[in-house]
Formats: sequence, structure tokens, C-alpha cells
Amino acid sequence: MPLTASVEQFLARRAEAGAVRIDQLPLHQARDYFARFAPLADVAARPVHTVEDVTFDARDGTALAARVYYPRTPDWTNPLPALLYFHSGGYVVGTLETADAVCRMLAAASGCAVVSVDYRLAPEHRFPCAVYDAFDALHWLHRDAGAFALDAGRLAVGGESSGATLAAVTAVHARDAGIALALQLLIYPALSALTDSVTHRLYGEGYFLTLDVIRWIHRTYLRDVNDRHDWRFAPLDGSRHAPASLASLAPAWIVSAQYDPLRHEHAAYTARLREAGNRAEARFYRGMIHGFFSMGRVIPEASIAHRDTVLALRAALGLMDGASDTARDF
Repeated sequence: MPLTASVEQFLARRAEAGAVRIDQLPLHQARDYFARFAPLADVAARPVHTVEDVTFDARDGTALAARVYYPRTPDWTNPLPALLYFHSGGYVVGTLETADAVCRMLAAASGCAVVSVDYRLAPEHRFPCAVYDAFDALHWLHRDAGAFALDAGRLAVGGESSGATLAAVTAVHARDAGIALALQLLIYPALSALTDSVTHRLYGEGYFLTLDVIRWIHRTYLRDVNDRHDWRFAPLDGSRHAPASLASLAPAWIVSAQYDPLRHEHAAYTARLREAGNRAEARFYRGMIHGFFSMGRVIPEASIAHRDTVLALRAALGLMDGASDTARDF
């Protein structure tokens, strides 16, 4: 299928204006650009009942910020299931604010709480700091869920792009730590350190996420070339720190886009999870590019992926009552 009209128009506008090359900007400008672009491209922020800014301690004692989105009044007698969410940005850019609209949408439409994590970014905090922050966020939420009227027995992890990579690795850590998860929600995760696949060659230039940006992320996030072989960075092909098995993981819901240079990774990781005996589904969105899920204002077809993802989340967390009403939200 060709690019959808909305995606084609978006890419054409970027080309006409002279696309901003985030990999060629000074770090502070790259972060400022992403902070401005994300809210302009994403859907309008949906109302939720309550948004609470909180902090938790990482393993080194640093206080990290998180944001809890409640779709209804917190009720300690009837705690809500929760999605622990990690934002996109290649481990270099992105904040709680750049993921705000997606988190609001997921909370409002699914009926679960969403807990968004402001993990530390590179190059100030290189790999594996973000991985450890994600693990620490899971332990904090599992331990203290009751204090926030959340159900520690009904937790999911998820994220977009680099945040989805963190979610995938955190799902394995959860199994090893004895923390049961209902779902790993992986929105076009980066799963390999390699950049020479067929989809990299076909879609690595001109389709928003470029090979130059991918290489910039690698240079900025990783400490040295050896980190490229670490499973916590490259879950598909990394050998260092690789788990003995991928068995007994939470079911995986993977969002994949036709014109994403990472597309082959999603199919391969889905197959790997299934071979290990897990339930895993990669939903393939035709005519779409990497990043489309959080560009609903300029790519209206993102609402289809939003609906599908919400229904998968509701099913995993036992929130299927009123599912047809949720579908009408889109």
C-alpha cells in the first residue's frame, strides 16, 4: 500500500520547509525542537479526572519525576489497573510533557491509570541509566501502588519507540523479579543495533526516522561500541546480558508501521516471543511511518491504532465492560 495521503502530505511539507535535522542540532536545540513539535503533531489533550505529579527514588538515590493519569476518582476500595509508560525520543529527547497527549488518551479511553516516567536522558546519563530507571520505576510502582489507589496485581508496561524498548526489557526484568505483568505494549520499539536490513535500506531516508538519526541516537546514548551488543539495548540480537530464555513473559502487543525502517525488527521479535511460548501480536499499519502513533493531529489514521491499542489494553487488564463504548471514542 502507498503512503496514506496524510502521511504523504506531512512528509512533503517537511521537505518543502527544509526538514529540521534533529541529529545536526546542538543538544539543547534538539530538545527544544522536540518539545515544540510533539504537542503540535499529537492529538488534542483529552480531559482525565486527575493528573498527579509525583517522584520516586532511583537506585542511586536520585529523585525521578513521574505523572499519574487517573480516568476516574481514585478509590482505595476499588483500585485501578495501571500502565507504566515510557516516552519516546531516542533516549536523548522527550519528557513527561511530550507524552502527555498520548497518556491522556490511553487513560481516558481505556479506563486504566497511566503512570508516565521521566527517565534520565543521554548524553548526561548514558546507557544503561535509562534501563535502570525503568526497572526502578517498576519496582516503585509495584511496591507503592496501593498508596496511589492502583492495583499492583494488574500492571502493564508500555512505551513508544525507545520507550517501547525500555518496556520490552522491563517486561523480562519483571519476570525475573517475580512481578506479574498483564501486557507489554510496544509501539514500534527499536530492538536491534544493526542498520543494514531490507527495511533500513528501503525506508532509512525520507520517511521521518532516518538512518542518520538512528546512528546519532547510538552515538549519543551508548558509552562505547560494546554497548551495541548488550541485550538491554538490542533485545533482538544483543548477546551481552541476554536472558537465558524469553519464556513466561507478559503477552506482547506490538504496533508496527509499513514505512518504518525498524519494521523487520517487530516481526522478528514477535516470532522470537512466540517461539518461546508467549502470546504476541504485531499489528501492521499500512501506509504509516515511525512516529505516527503520537502524530494524530497531522495523521488522523493514528486513531485506528489508538482504538486497537486501547482495546488490547482493556482486554489484558480486565476492563472489557463497555468496550464498545470505548471504540466509539475514536
